[in-house]
Amino acid sequence: MTELLNIFILIPIIGFLISVLMPSEKEKWISWTAFLTVGLYLNSFLIYVVYWLLNGHPHLDVQDITLFESAEYKFFIDFYFDKISVVYLSVGAFLTFLVTIYSRYYLHRESGYKRFFNTILFFFIGYNITVLAGNFETLFMGWEILGISSFLLIAFYRDRYLPVKNAIKVFSVYRIGDVGLILAMWASHHLWHENITFFKLNSAELVHEHLQNHSFMGAFISFMILLAAAAKSAQLPFSSWLPRAMEGPTPSSAIFYGSLSVHLGAFLLMRTFPFWDEQISVRILIGLLGLTTALVATPIARVQSSIKSQIAYASIAQIGIIFIEIACGFEYLALIHFAGNAFLRTYQLLVSPSVVSYMIREQFFNYEPRPHTFEDSLPKKIEYSIYLLSLKEWKLDSVMNYLVWKPLKNIGRKLDFLNVKTLFWFFIPVFLFGLFLLYHEEMIPEGVEAYLPYPFSIVGLMMVMKSYSERKSPELSWLLIIMNHFWVALAISFNEHFSLHEAAFYLIGVTLAAILGYACIRKLRFHEKDIDLNQFHGHSYEHQKLSLLFLAACLGLMAFPITTTFIGEDLVFSHIHEHQFLLAFFTALSFVIDGISVIRIYARLFLGPHNKTYHEIPYKSS
Repeated sequence: MTELLNIFILIPIIGFLISVLMPSEKEKWISWTAFLTVGLYLNSFLIYVVYWLLNGHPHLDVQDITLFESAEYKFFIDFYFDKISVVYLSVGAFLTFLVTIYSRYYLHRESGYKRFFNTILFFFIGYNITVLAGNFETLFMGWEILGISSFLLIAFYRDRYLPVKNAIKVFSVYRIGDVGLILAMWASHHLWHENITFFKLNSAELVHEHLQNHSFMGAFISFMILLAAAAKSAQLPFSSWLPRAMEGPTPSSAIFYGSLSVHLGAFLLMRTFPFWDEQISVRILIGLLGLTTALVATPIARVQSSIKSQIAYASIAQIGIIFIEIACGFEYLALIHFAGNAFLRTYQLLVSPSVVSYMIREQFFNYEPRPHTFEDSLPKKIEYSIYLLSLKEWKLDSVMNYLVWKPLKNIGRKLDFLNVKTLFWFFIPVFLFGLFLLYHEEMIPEGVEAYLPYPFSIVGLMMVMKSYSERKSPELSWLLIIMNHFWVALAISFNEHFSLHEAAFYLIGVTLAAILGYACIRKLRFHEKDIDLNQFHGHSYEHQKLSLLFLAACLGLMAFPITTTFIGEDLVFSHIHEHQFLLAFFTALSFVIDGISVIRIYARLFLGPHNKTYHEIPYKSS
């Protein structure tokens, strides 16, 4: 029975590869490929579930492939199947099947028809990996796929300003959630001294035994899981990204932000529930977060002028209630609520284009006065205050900008000394001197070596912060990201004996992606001369193949699971000691800002309105 689980990963992968090879002009072939892939998946999954139920519905755990193994570390792909997986996979397969049928006609003659179906199948791969994941590492693979497919779907109308801008904004919030997941994985390695599986987490005795003497580490892991879940499910203070994600096509809004992806934060909490079950403070915090989000999102939804924004905030409020149900231990109720909310929001979003015309007609021919509502019973000052705050969405976007993005940009702007000249004449020699000291440790004064990882890690973080705020040279921004990876590797090598083959395993993916990306930037400059990061250039319009190559390089440099760097980053964290929270935070922040900066370079160079005046300039919004 466990061997058959691989089928539910292989079917979407094969369908995706076939779809990629389809000619762009063959709409019928492309749509039928997606339709048959998801249809085959749905039928085979339903048969499997019946077989699973008849055999006593056991919890299935299968360790599939070991990708890397050393004396103290093992990275393996693990799949886990239980009732939570059944609900999420069945709802996901059925709704994706409906959306593929809908999209065949909705996107007819759209210039990005093939691109849309490729991305939907890519998303479906990530969704299945995430839901079937049996450990944090496998889950993080699917998590990353969902993040990049989200960016591509929101920026589907890539010649428009707002879809591209909002795609970067949503991807950036996802990366904040990645900080939580990365740090949870790091702390989990030290707590269990192994790559723990979710199957083992179901053992209450094992969890209690480890948490008894490590209560702080247990609370830290739980809070990091909550951070990742809140960012993914658009809970406070991250709620503002969901309506911005509606800039993508209606089918992608329905499948991604109405039904499936937005509920994966709740899935993460349910999957890890046995771990934080006995931590009362964590349960209270999850419940309060869900309650606050529901109370804030409900009035916001009621005053939105856009139908998609109304649905987005209504969905956020319902997910807040699901968080409360999970915190109270009502797992079955949460699963039923997830399925109901997913089906309802998918339906609402798919009919939303028609609803607008229906409502216009209704207000002319069937006028009804506004009924008395709960808010009318409040004092007028409070009622008007709630109305204005809700109308401005409680300034959630501004709060995130003020607390997170603006400080990062301000710090980056103060690092103007990080230019090409100082990189080659100061930082590279210092890096080489650091390598020299690494192989001649006897020259380092006693007691100093323990503190060396911190300055090297901070230098790497400075470089990626400067890359994030760079507005002029894409080459400089790209070089700073590359240097960040090398400085992180050097910092961890001083921290613990990060062996040469482990460092090579981590850096070989970085090097290959770096060379490919730099070559793409230089070729683009050769053709276009004047390129910078101060605006969107939209060069994918005339350089489609170059755009695709550069995107592949970006994915490699941000440790997407297509290179060894993805495993290498996890390997880096396995060499950070359990008491080095600051070093772990600096490293996680470096990797996260690295990903945001890489996607920003890609978007600025290849997406957005074309900067040449002989191309048609579309409206800002979709």
